[in-house]
Amino acid sequence: MGMGIDGLASGLNTTDIINALMNAAAIPQTQMKTKVSTDTYLLNALQALNTKFAALTTQAAALAKPDGLAKYQVASSSAAITATLSANAKPISLDLSVTQLAQAHSVVTAPLQQWPSSPPVLTFVKNGVQTEITPESDSLDDVAYAINKSAAGVSAVKIAAGTDGSGNAQYRLQITSSDTGSAGTFSIYQGSAADVTAGTAPALAGTTVLRAGQDAQVKMWADTAAEQIITSGTNTFTALAPGLDITVHQLSATPVSLNVTRDASQVTTAAKDLVSNVNIILGSIFTQSAVSSAPGATGSAAVTAGLFTSNSTTSSAKDRLFTAVVSPVNGLSPATIGINSTKNGDFTFDADAFAAAYAKDPALVESTLQTIAGRVADAAKAVSDPYDGTLSQSIKGQQTVINDFNDQILKWDDRLAQRRSALTTVYANLEVQLGRMQSQQNWLTSQISSFDSASSSKK
Repeated sequence: MGMGIDGLASGLNTTDIINALMNAAAIPQTQMKTKVSTDTYLLNALQALNTKFAALTTQAAALAKPDGLAKYQVASSSAAITATLSANAKPISLDLSVTQLAQAHSVVTAPLQQWPSSPPVLTFVKNGVQTEITPESDSLDDVAYAINKSAAGVSAVKIAAGTDGSGNAQYRLQITSSDTGSAGTFSIYQGSAADVTAGTAPALAGTTVLRAGQDAQVKMWADTAAEQIITSGTNTFTALAPGLDITVHQLSATPVSLNVTRDASQVTTAAKDLVSNVNIILGSIFTQSAVSSAPGATGSAAVTAGLFTSNSTTSSAKDRLFTAVVSPVNGLSPATIGINSTKNGDFTFDADAFAAAYAKDPALVESTLQTIAGRVADAAKAVSDPYDGTLSQSIKGQQTVINDFNDQILKWDDRLAQRRSALTTVYANLEVQLGRMQSQQNWLTSQISSFDSASSSKK
């Protein structure tokens, strides 16, 4: 902040004078700042609206695809099998019998006090892969630790196994494959991987197989000429049929029925959500285009325009979206599937009417809804496309205007700073000149007083 120069010689409040002159000089910049604030508020509203249109484009385009309304549900007749569906599911009915569950291969060693060889070297062979393991000692804890730390794909647990004839504590190692299925079956050899390859490493003596690794099995089309056994390394069978995954939980002597059917409730929900999101956009444009009035200072009504009042881009977007929904499809009104227009310029959705129409003719209802969704997607894309969408282009233009004003405001900052500096210099010089003039006046006054005094004394 510069040094104040108020009233050094003139007694004038020069700071207030300069500030008043600066306020007058800054009027164009102030007007530009007000314009930027107003335009930024509008820009934010347009961007929010554009985001809604873009989301609607994605939603409607997905429904308009050939399989966009492929909504299905699956039912199982038994807890022995549960099923899930993916996007490409198709209607189907299957009868399956669970004849075998997947299990992990597991063995247990003979009762031991320590590993039978020292230093211990053992090799696991699993699915054709050899993994050599060298524990730090023959301690069963060290052996279990080395097994668990290795890449053999198995885990080991030390379990108490009573005492030997001398009362010494004994333990067994229970070793289990980390994955289920026949591919998880493993063998244990006493010796290095090289010894196993050479055929000189003996199998670990005294081991007992607790569970043999096995695949899960289901029987399809049982007792027919087409009977088929399907296996899986886990209890889950992926893509057993298009879009159908199953998990088996228990054996079933009686075939389990799986039925994949159309899910009318999901289709109804999809239609409801589409109408709801259309209404959100229409309501947003309507609300921000409304003109409000309130009593003014003089008692007369003061009219305030909305952000989108007289905005042709948003008005055109609203009309295009409304037309996309309300227009007939093959001569049929959308009201036939529960989509009704209102006097407010939006829509209501009658879920009961839609469900009734769907139950009567699902193909016709899906075709009608997909046509509407396709038109909505086209209308929303024409508005929100980032390259040539009407609203996107309007946003870019608005941003350009704001950027230009901000550039001008920055230039005005420099201009006004120079103006203030010039005014400060002028008034500082004025004070200097007035000071000099006052000094001269004081000198002349003193000289005149001296002359008058001299004249009086001679008399």
